[in-house]
Amino acid sequence: MRRERWSTTHHDDNKNKRILLVDDEQDVTYTIKIVLENNGFLVDSYNDPTLALSNFKLGVYDLLLLDIRMPKMDGFDLYQKIRKIDSNVKICFLTASEWFYEEYRRLDTHPTVDKEHFIQKPFRSEELIRQLNEVLYSH
Repeated sequence: MRRERWSTTHHDDNKNKRILLVDDEQDVTYTIKIVLENNGFLVDSYNDPTLALSNFKLGVYDLLLLDIRMPKMDGFDLYQKIRKIDSNVKICFLTASEWFYEEYRRLDTHPTVDKEHFIQKPFRSEELIRQLNEVLYSH
């Protein structure tokens, strides 16, 4: 597989953007990390949400890309714990189901997270990059 296949429209400012990627499936984190790095992002990835939390540092990340369904700690819980450390970090959730957005809204803990912050699997590389850029470069 040639690396060019993984590259999409490159945003010049992405080279300074650091993303924390957490998904319990190694093949998913590996593939997403390649796509993001080929589009200029700096990426730290974890397959264990508790390990990601213990290594999280204030002010390091511009965006969290979190799977919702993970063992030990789901993406919602991880996000709430990280927000206590860094309230400025932006978020996108990875989900295999649309109904997670409605479940999240019922939690009513972070009303600023809109539906576009939920990326439904499977997705195309171009769509992932477009959605991440929208979140990163909005307000």
